[in-house]
Amino acid sequence: MKLNLSLVLFLLFMALSSHNANSKEPANSAGGSLQEVAIDLYVDTQTKQIYSEPGAGRVRMGSFQKIADTPAQQTSPAASSGTPTTDNGTSLKQSQESKQAAVSIPGNQKTGESPRGFGYANWKERDPFKFNLNEDGSQYIKFGLLNQTWLRYEQNNPGSLVLDKPVDDTTDIGLRRTRLVLQGQLTDRVYFYTQYGMNNFNFLSQMNGNRHIAAYFHDAFGELRLTEGHQAILGGGLTIANGLSRFSNPSAATSMTMDLPIFAQATVDQTDLFSRKLSLYLRGQVGKFNYRVIASDPFSISTTGQPLAPLSPDNATFANNHTKQYQGFFVWNFWDTEPMTNTFMQGTYLGKKSVLNLEAGFITQKNATSTGTADNLRLHDINFWSVAAYLDAPVDRIKETAISAYLGYFNLDYGPGYIRNNGAMNPASDTSPMGGSFNGPGNAFPMFGTGDVWYGQLGYLMGKDLLGSNNGQLMPYVSLMSANYERLDNRMNVFNVGINWLIKGHTSKITFDYQNRPIFNTTSSGEILRTSSKGQFVLQYQIAF
Repeated sequence: MKLNLSLVLFLLFMALSSHNANSKEPANSAGGSLQEVAIDLYVDTQTKQIYSEPGAGRVRMGSFQKIADTPAQQTSPAASSGTPTTDNGTSLKQSQESKQAAVSIPGNQKTGESPRGFGYANWKERDPFKFNLNEDGSQYIKFGLLNQTWLRYEQNNPGSLVLDKPVDDTTDIGLRRTRLVLQGQLTDRVYFYTQYGMNNFNFLSQMNGNRHIAAYFHDAFGELRLTEGHQAILGGGLTIANGLSRFSNPSAATSMTMDLPIFAQATVDQTDLFSRKLSLYLRGQVGKFNYRVIASDPFSISTTGQPLAPLSPDNATFANNHTKQYQGFFVWNFWDTEPMTNTFMQGTYLGKKSVLNLEAGFITQKNATSTGTADNLRLHDINFWSVAAYLDAPVDRIKETAISAYLGYFNLDYGPGYIRNNGAMNPASDTSPMGGSFNGPGNAFPMFGTGDVWYGQLGYLMGKDLLGSNNGQLMPYVSLMSANYERLDNRMNVFNVGINWLIKGHTSKITFDYQNRPIFNTTSSGEILRTSSKGQFVLQYQIAF
């Protein structure tokens, strides 16, 4: 059989090419390949040991690749340019890059890839806003900030006026909370906390006609730890240390829901300063039992900046009186105990702790409200108490999913017939003289009153890989406030549904929230009945550290 010469030459060329390719050594063989297959490493959350395989209680740290122990044979550009070298001849730049790759930050891209994602950060220190006073960091000064910006669409209550004009709905931008924090552990037993800022700043905000609203100190308190541990801590000053519930002592920055259940701050801006009072307190953690007892000197109702509510023969209002207030809050921790850094209580730990609590609290004050007339004044005590269960725990430590839930019962006695309407950063200024609703203007509803309230919230932190690396996590939630107030003839239900995009935990967080609230009207016979409902949509961006 006669073969074609061209075909023979082609086959011989292909065989030689294949032999040469198979006989070549891998690139950088002297120093080891820089393109080794990456492996995933996992850390045991209890023992802190490192594993190469997933397992119970293990959290993925990231993907890692082998780094050359010796330099490549070729001349390093860094060395030729005069870059300092280590003792073994490897350029300092290469050595530093190897160290960075070997200590990969959990969740980062594979070694050699450019970092991506909305939540990526390359901080030199774990907490760059903390300045240590001693070597182990137990004594320190720390700076912080909280800023919550709202973009809101509001269906206004009937009869609402905005700048003296009737408006059915409003779109506005505002600052819900803007705070600067300075705190410090000065010695093993001495701690201080200050918080300065403002709240509820939108297009209507003014003080005596001046939009240049003065910020003020929200908190200024100090603490002295009386024991070696946290069994007894004595504190005092202007503080949010309160009784009643964990939402009466809230860490607003760590709230799972977009905003707090304000009704739990039962005397807010009536006899306190945005829920802060001048107080002396003792708090501590004894085993699984957490406690705080507080004696407060409330502000006078005459210093709110608003006209005093007129006296009513039947319905209580806060009295222009001066008596002390006493409070307590008690928690049994079934699982993990909670941090004792200061008086604020966490909203959600995002799966970083396993917390299951039974909680109870109270507030009491003699002669705090009044009914009657100036000539026949009747004074009434306020007595509040609550019981609640709180769960905040991981579900899957590998996927970093978690659940957060709260259910509480509140019994609130302000005196006979007490009711107070309130709306957060109200977008309306007044109600039409032609008539409105019992709620008042804007987004107000009967938030506070004598009666009982059930409040619950539930959220689920979704898997960390759902949005891709360094893009944060999603946490949808629902909440319900259901109040049976003495003054109202229908139960009042306010529900919220929303979702958090936790770009970098609570540090950078976007929340979309929808709220539905009832509208009440007074009938000719004096009944206060629910007649309709209105909605509110808010997009919030929070920065906090």
